[in-house]
Amino acid sequence: MMFSFQTLLVLTYLSGTSFALPAVQIPLLNDALDPYASPRPRVTFSTDGSFKLLVFSDLHFGERDRGDEKDAQSVQLMTRILAEEQPDYVVINGDLLTGDDTFASNVTAVLDQIFAPLNAARVPFSSTHGNHDNHLNITHAQEIEYEQAAAPLSYTRASPGVGGQGGEGCYWVPVYKNADDEAPALVLWFFDSRGGISSSGEALADWVDESVAEWIARETEQMNDAWGPSEQRAALAFTHIPPHFALDLQANLNSTLEPGLNEDHMGPHGSTQSTPGNDAFISSLAHNVKNLHALVSGHDHGLEWCKRETTTGVVLCFNKHSGYGGYGQDWWGFGARIFQFAPDEVTRGVETWIRLEDGSVRAKVHLNSQYE
Repeated sequence: MMFSFQTLLVLTYLSGTSFALPAVQIPLLNDALDPYASPRPRVTFSTDGSFKLLVFSDLHFGERDRGDEKDAQSVQLMTRILAEEQPDYVVINGDLLTGDDTFASNVTAVLDQIFAPLNAARVPFSSTHGNHDNHLNITHAQEIEYEQAAAPLSYTRASPGVGGQGGEGCYWVPVYKNADDEAPALVLWFFDSRGGISSSGEALADWVDESVAEWIARETEQMNDAWGPSEQRAALAFTHIPPHFALDLQANLNSTLEPGLNEDHMGPHGSTQSTPGNDAFISSLAHNVKNLHALVSGHDHGLEWCKRETTTGVVLCFNKHSGYGGYGQDWWGFGARIFQFAPDEVTRGVETWIRLEDGSVRAKVHLNSQYE
């Protein structure tokens, strides 16, 4: 007998075999400027005033082909990097699963493997979701629901009515210098780029929905009213599938100024959000969110560089392929992208680099107003 994902959640909860719901769940409504209720504490900078954010991407857990072996290697990578880097926050930037190979009977166990290293490290984190996270037996909304239940320090949530079909995971997370500050120093934005197929087998749009542009304007207006002008704080943004302008950036890439692996050659189909007209959220982001240091994407496993788009001024950075699942070449390596904010320089810039599993570093750049 095959159960729905929702039924499976209820059954596993009642049996007590997989997870226990927290006493107080994260509210799904994005209608408050302090949206995280107890027991989730406010996210804060380190005591020395710095803030280190680590990005895992394209984990692709649950594949049919040697999935158990690959997943074990990915867990080992996550565990090692978390222990050695000691980040203040972690982002999983899409394609947690290979949903094509995932079934209602095993999906919670697969997700539990992903969350286990983060739960063990007791590090706060958020997820975006990718095209492989929408499939016949899994949706973005279902992954968000389960993550909230299974990971006590997950700050992933949803904004009902925003994001279009299959794109429920648009939200933001405030990060404070000190837990009792009135306003955050940094806001992390998360945009759901959808993609994949629906539970009924329909192909889903693979770009950030138009509704998100108005939502960004509305949310930042509330932030400005409550916290003061957005120039007083910094921002990072995350979406799994890169915006369409990534094509032009790659065509004019300077490997000296924009270092990093460049082994995926993006074409007009399947490697970016579909058409220029579907980048509406980028214009809204650039206009409304000040001190946006980067928009961070995954999806293309062989890319690692950062480059500024001159029309909007938005810097696009690619993640590092972290999971042993998914396509790629062994010599590309596996690892994470790191962002390091220095004390008292949060609004002025951030250093970022690729950190490989063996501890080596490459593609280090300083994203500030002079970065080209």
